[in-house]
Amino acid sequence: MLETMRESEMYKRLRTLMDEERYAHSLGVRDCAVMLAERYGADVGKARLAGLLHDCAKGLSRQEMINRAMEAGIELGPEEFQSEALLHGAVGAIIARQVFGVEDPEILSAIECHTTGKRDMALLDKIIYLADYIEPNRDFPGVEDLKQAAMEDLDKAVLMALRRTIKYVLDTDRFLHPRTVEAWNDMLKRFKSQTIDG
Repeated sequence: MLETMRESEMYKRLRTLMDEERYAHSLGVRDCAVMLAERYGADVGKARLAGLLHDCAKGLSRQEMINRAMEAGIELGPEEFQSEALLHGAVGAIIARQVFGVEDPEILSAIECHTTGKRDMALLDKIIYLADYIEPNRDFPGVEDLKQAAMEDLDKAVLMALRRTIKYVLDTDRFLHPRTVEAWNDMLKRFKSQTIDG
């Protein structure tokens, strides 16, 4: 079993894997994840680490990502889902384990699904998915509404972010990953049942 790298070493190593902008984004996601973890009662240490490392594979080429995934026995799916944007989460979980020594399944899951989402997202999965969307360096129309929703109702905010992602994918004629559809349907079902029960 790999020993988890000391956090100070992680920062040095992470800087070698990405450019300045991506590194600043990673620090922003780390801080936002900590804030959301404190707000919703998640493990702050896990949120901090998952937020920091969520994009650790982003600097790899598409072919490097494919190679890493195949070596790890990950099923890639059809070619249309083998883009860097969709692969870097799954490959990030591999890098987090192999390079940074992270073994915690909750952290690895949150890194793995931070782009596509998935069915049955755990609390940490939702926090990292959302922190990636609303960290302080993000600036797009509607981000303030998302930030406000994130402080009021985590599930509602994740649904808003999923809706935005799906709309963007459809508007730009890209392939919509099946896991994103599953995440949307699952979160909507949960949210509606909470609203009815509440």
